[in-house]
Amino acid sequence: MAAPVVTPAGSDTGRAGGRPPGEPDELAAAFHRGDDVLGLVYQRYAPAVFHLATRTLRTAADAEDVTQGTFVAAWQGRAGFDPDRGSLLGWLLGIARRKVVDHLRAAGRHDRATESARRDAPPAASPAPADELVDRLVLADELARLPAEQRRVLRLAFYDDLTHTQIAAITELPLGTVKSHLRRGMARLRERWEVDVAAP
Repeated sequence: MAAPVVTPAGSDTGRAGGRPPGEPDELAAAFHRGDDVLGLVYQRYAPAVFHLATRTLRTAADAEDVTQGTFVAAWQGRAGFDPDRGSLLGWLLGIARRKVVDHLRAAGRHDRATESARRDAPPAASPAPADELVDRLVLADELARLPAEQRRVLRLAFYDDLTHTQIAAITELPLGTVKSHLRRGMARLRERWEVDVAAP
């Protein structure tokens, strides 16, 4: 079990008869008043809260988180505890049960999100065959030798899969010029490709 996040208090001994808040009824009343007894409450009741959490949660670390969260919530909401209506332990265990449910719901959302991300992830691309990779490199090299305007038009047409009209709109070139660049660029690529293929 993790150590308490608060330190036990020993200063609150100035009540009737000088009795420290050690007895359950007195301890519950001191807790309700907001006296400096949270450390003592934690020491007394944390094992029971932890035991409840471990019966449902996956790991001891999860149970420790719920235990800590229970006492933080209890201290912050101590005004809602009425010693006359029930025991402090029963009230703490009620908070713990809600914390366990919240933890399970959060874990379920996390698991579903993880599974969804795994399911929706694109499959790993298989390595391109060596011949295909060589062809791409040759094509990229040949494109680099074309005039800049022709190269841009061809890239938009083949890499971005744009129509002639879309290319004209993007480049602000007349549609006839776009078609001409594509025709001449393809012819030059074909010539260079045939020369490279024929080379020994």
